[in-house]
Amino acid sequence: MAPRSILVINPNSTTSITDGLKQMLEPLVPADTILSFFTGPPSAPASINDSESSARSADACLPALISFLPHHAGFVVACYSEHPLVPLLRQYTKKPVVGIFEASITHALLLKGPGGWGIVTTGKIWEDLLSIGVGNFVGEEGNGFEGVESTGLSAVELHSVEPDEVRRRVGEAVVRLVGRGDVRVICLGCAGMAGLEDAVTRALEPLGKSVHIVDGVKAGVMQVDSMIRCGYGDEY
Repeated sequence: MAPRSILVINPNSTTSITDGLKQMLEPLVPADTILSFFTGPPSAPASINDSESSARSADACLPALISFLPHHAGFVVACYSEHPLVPLLRQYTKKPVVGIFEASITHALLLKGPGGWGIVTTGKIWEDLLSIGVGNFVGEEGNGFEGVESTGLSAVELHSVEPDEVRRRVGEAVVRLVGRGDVRVICLGCAGMAGLEDAVTRALEPLGKSVHIVDGVKAGVMQVDSMIRCGYGDEY
């Protein structure tokens, strides 16, 4: 096992999402950190669109992932949800296992100052599911949580729909979100939203507003890397 080897887990079966994560992350990590990537097997759903497909993806991925545990120092589950793989993998290893949902929330709380934060995500069903997840993670009051706005696109459609249409939908969701209150941090609520920070920035320019933009995948990888460097990746 390499001393700082992190496995980034895409629990759906769409390789283009994994390829996008690889392209985004590899230039960011320190030279002494090794990133490896896992894509869900064909039996995993192509897109995780609700709690049911999230559970199916966990069932499909877990048997294969168990064999990867001895070979990496930490793990990032790259699905923006309360994904079952996070607690499941923690049952099998004492190494850091972080979901991008909880990683992005942690970053948002540290960045928001006295203001609020919110999430821009894919399908409308996630508005309620992610709001419930936030309550489970930080408490019902949400610590400045202003809510979730959706684009109406699935994770796969973020890569298959025309880029201008994707950016338009993301921008409209961003404008609705900042209209809710003093939003100072926006979390990108899907692993497939990697690289869409500019859509957020451009949508806010006419409003004369800027925010911190948190990509959960980046947050998760950097969080796991820091935990490994602090010695939390060592088995005990």
